[in-house]
Amino acid sequence: MITLYNIIRKTAVAFLLMAFVAITGVAASAQQKLASSTEAVRHDYLLGVNDQLKIWVLGVEEITDKPIRIEPGGDIDLPLVGKIHAAGLTTAQLKDLLVERYSKELLKPQVSVEMVDYGSQPVSILGAVNHPGVHQLEGRKTLMEVISMGEGLRQDSGTRVTISRQIQNGPIPLFTARTDPTGQYSVADVGVKDLLSGTHPNENILILPNDVITVLPAQSVFVIGEVKKPGPVMVSADGMTVLRALSTAEGLGPMSSPGKSMIVRVSAGSSTRTEIPVDLKKILAGQTEDFDLRANDILLVPSSTPKKAITRALDAAIQAATGVAVFRAF
Repeated sequence: MITLYNIIRKTAVAFLLMAFVAITGVAASAQQKLASSTEAVRHDYLLGVNDQLKIWVLGVEEITDKPIRIEPGGDIDLPLVGKIHAAGLTTAQLKDLLVERYSKELLKPQVSVEMVDYGSQPVSILGAVNHPGVHQLEGRKTLMEVISMGEGLRQDSGTRVTISRQIQNGPIPLFTARTDPTGQYSVADVGVKDLLSGTHPNENILILPNDVITVLPAQSVFVIGEVKKPGPVMVSADGMTVLRALSTAEGLGPMSSPGKSMIVRVSAGSSTRTEIPVDLKKILAGQTEDFDLRANDILLVPSSTPKKAITRALDAAIQAATGVAVFRAF
């Protein structure tokens, strides 16, 4: 006897099966598209100097399994046909060219060409990445993909990524692009925060062979005086404010005078400084806006500590920020 419960149960089972098939189909389709995309990149890859190939020609025993490296002039040297210019061709185009050349020596030659190792598209990834060094592009890669080849940003990465490109490859297509003083390179900067968030997707440009990508380590601000944990505070990719710096320093000390705090802004490479009064008491109470800090700024929170000790701490912070010692007579 068919009950309403059985009808509902069978309908639910059928629905779940259909949903499972649909989800599985979507996943399989996505994997196929990814594989097709990767394969397309490989087929479109143009061979270059130092790429290594495995070439097989039926009946030509002189060609061994040893990889064949493309010479500095862009040629490979093969038995019976001599030098073949391979640079600038895809593997499919090179195969067609070899079939044509070997047709003069063999009847219906059978040829295969495979990539063994990429060596013609080096890109240097330097600075605050987890795996710096020289990597191979292996086709078209964006800036984010290249940074991923360096296994991503380190925790101490700064706010900017610098791209340097040989001028003969054309200017970098970014509004920050400029020519370096030697006239040999185009140089541009990209904000890490915008790059990671995708705010400006046009900045995720294609990287060319021999480009140099540099992720500078984060700079610091310094919190000194009557705080619980004085010292340098790393400036993150999205910047630094007075409140964030104070929070990293674990807050005010018991003898602090927050209303008389100041920011000491020093010029890089010199002891020139500007003192900016900051009322931390009002900022903490939400009565005035937070204040943005620049790299190497010094947030000074005064206390009842003798002025001489505070002055010495300030001089030490300025020396750490600028590399210039400040001498005073006490």
